[in-house]
Amino acid sequence: MKLKLILAAMIAAVSVMAQAQTAAAPAASAARADVKAEAKAAAKAGETKGGETAAPTVDKTKSTKARADVKAEAKEATKTGEAHDAGVAAPKPAKKSKSTKEERAKVKAEAKAAAKAGETKAGETAK
Repeated sequence: MKLKLILAAMIAAVSVMAQAQTAAAPAASAARADVKAEAKAAAKAGETKGGETAAPTVDKTKSTKARADVKAEAKEATKTGEAHDAGVAAPKPAKKSKSTKEERAKVKAEAKAAAKAGETKAGETAK
């Protein structure tokens, strides 16, 4: 008896699923070519939302200067120090002052005196 009840329930479930699939079939019957044609027409008319069409192509602009002129300008900019990397303004490097042995000895003596006087924090003591 239970077996018959289970079989009847399964048959009912399968028939419900089959009916649901046949009801959706007419909506899917539009040919791919028809859908593509509708989409193309909508894109031309401007009726599509963003992301539904391909990105517009951008025409590349050509330079109005000759290659030799551009190279000459770049060479001149390099000579005068005006050239930088890929449009980024590079800061001019500061001139480093060279320390002498006397200055180094003076700094070391000051550090040693500060360490003896206890004026330095932990980790700053001279060895």
